[in-house]
Amino acid sequence: MTPDEALAQKGPTDGFLCPLSANTYGLDFLEFEIKDYDSGESIFHVKKDPEAGLPMLPDDIDPEIEKAVRTVKYTFPEKFLRFKTVRTALVFSVGPEPVPNFRMIERHYFKGDLIRSYDFNFGFCIPGSTNSWEAIYGVPEMTEKRIMDLMDSPFEMQSDSFYYVGDTLVMHNKAAYSYQG
Repeated sequence: MTPDEALAQKGPTDGFLCPLSANTYGLDFLEFEIKDYDSGESIFHVKKDPEAGLPMLPDDIDPEIEKAVRTVKYTFPEKFLRFKTVRTALVFSVGPEPVPNFRMIERHYFKGDLIRSYDFNFGFCIPGSTNSWEAIYGVPEMTEKRIMDLMDSPFEMQSDSFYYVGDTLVMHNKAAYSYQG
């Protein structure tokens, strides 16, 4: 799948569009945080031991295990749906090869309909480096009806995250979201 095809996706994908072995650059996510930009309140933070490295998993991994490894289930407070601006911070490491034009396209769907689309360019990443990246972006305003629909439909908000080096898909992960009052 090319970046243009990812940007044209109308709904969440069935399964994963590249094997785990496509990550030939050794990209590894070490830390991720989501905050309300206006208040500074952190609503999600995860940090991996940087010495742990990437797990070694076979290409013929059981589909249910692969789904568990590559899918994150988030539970956010209702107020997240009312944030005007979100700040995300990511720390990731790069393997021994240079990574030209690292890019992430993330598509969010609710009950199969596209709600949000993000396209982030990380640019060039030095071999063997640990990198931090911060994004601050406005969140589309939602109606009260949409907020109530999201609250009443746990994990029906889903996303696909496509990671590219140049035009080559090297990672594909998914997420599902639940919102609680």
